[in-house]
Amino acid sequence: MSRQAAFAAALLDVKRPCPDGLCSHNGADPASRFAVYRNNVHSSLVNALAESYPVVVQLVGEEFFRAMAGVFVQRQPPQSPLMSRYGDGFADFIAGFEPIAGVPYVADVARLEHLRTLAYHAADAQPVRPDDISAALASPRALSDLYLRLHPSVHTLDSAYAVVAIWAAHQQAQTLAGIGLNQGQHAMVLRNGLDVEVFAVEAGATMFIRHLLKGQPLLAAVENSPPFDLAQTLAVLIAHNAIARLTHKELP
Repeated sequence: MSRQAAFAAALLDVKRPCPDGLCSHNGADPASRFAVYRNNVHSSLVNALAESYPVVVQLVGEEFFRAMAGVFVQRQPPQSPLMSRYGDGFADFIAGFEPIAGVPYVADVARLEHLRTLAYHAADAQPVRPDDISAALASPRALSDLYLRLHPSVHTLDSAYAVVAIWAAHQQAQTLAGIGLNQGQHAMVLRNGLDVEVFAVEAGATMFIRHLLKGQPLLAAVENSPPFDLAQTLAVLIAHNAIARLTHKELP
């Protein structure tokens, strides 16, 4: 193992000794200096996860979250210098984390929060004017080959749990009393201006949106989805500036 690799490995694994070859300019003990640095790095990564997953923190408690996140940090160190990218695999880690197996909806709440992070950092795109969308939808002949490109921030999530209701309850310091936790919900996440928004939508709507994101034309996306309220779904997309392009040719 190279010296650099040994340093990186010891930085995240508290069981490893201080790497060989370290020295300090003032004669201080390299091992104690390295321990301080390792603790700072570890804490900063746990803090980054806490900032990205605030509802998960509220659901499991600060102490449990930091312990769980600490295990994740050791198992999955950062692969990118961008801290906004850190934690891509955190929801899957939570799903397999035995101490939290009795609260299965936490993993999907983490997935929803991760989609919010992705939406916040997504590229900008100028929305199509509502009048232009209405004009395009008003022509039955034109509908046959109409393609809609959605804003880069649009994402969907299908969950066996009431993830949108759980997330929303924690935005207003409410309890989970009265929420059917095991009643599945389907979520759409998007950024409208600078605000990241979360909606509960129909199962067919999330499938429809995914077809649009994959480049299917409007009518094909409808036909390939379970029944849903198309007018209502389009109204939400239009009202929240989620349609970024209209064309009658296949999108690149």
